[in-house]
Amino acid sequence: MSLHSNAVATLEAWRPALAAQESLRQAFLGFLAAREDSCQRSCAAGHLTASAVVLDHTGTRVLLTLHPRVGRWLQLGGHCEPADGSLAEAALREATEESGMSGLRIGAAPVHLDVHPITCSLGVPTRHFDVRYAVHAPAGASPVRSEESDDLRWWPVDALPAGSEDLADLVKAAVPVGAGH
Repeated sequence: MSLHSNAVATLEAWRPALAAQESLRQAFLGFLAAREDSCQRSCAAGHLTASAVVLDHTGTRVLLTLHPRVGRWLQLGGHCEPADGSLAEAALREATEESGMSGLRIGAAPVHLDVHPITCSLGVPTRHFDVRYAVHAPAGASPVRSEESDDLRWWPVDALPAGSEDLADLVKAAVPVGAGH
């Protein structure tokens, strides 16, 4: 199964709880139907990306990266690669590369969707259709910053850094019910 086919199957099967997320799910499916190249970064109209909300083993802390180009704290993730067989594989690969941690476990289904304008590696304005997954680090896992980040650190899920308030809904969607309470 191609990454494109997997993305369609994944989003067709996912049923978000929130109406706004369902609207985005439908928009993503429409974009996938219109563009066979929608999972490739060369698709200048926009392309699917895969993100990971990396939580510690207790589900009470989230790992965020200070993105060098964007200049703010974000979840880990990025472009799909030709070798990725699924969006979940892409999200897990990105999380492993950007965190330097092994033994990460990813949820089977997305937890959140987002579409945002960006100028990425193409050098021209485009859009990222970001499919986001919850990822859990094993106990004792210690992140190691990669060259893709200006900083990398754990934050309490209920005390995100200033300027990242827009991540609150994403983090809430990824945190297991009752974690840390």
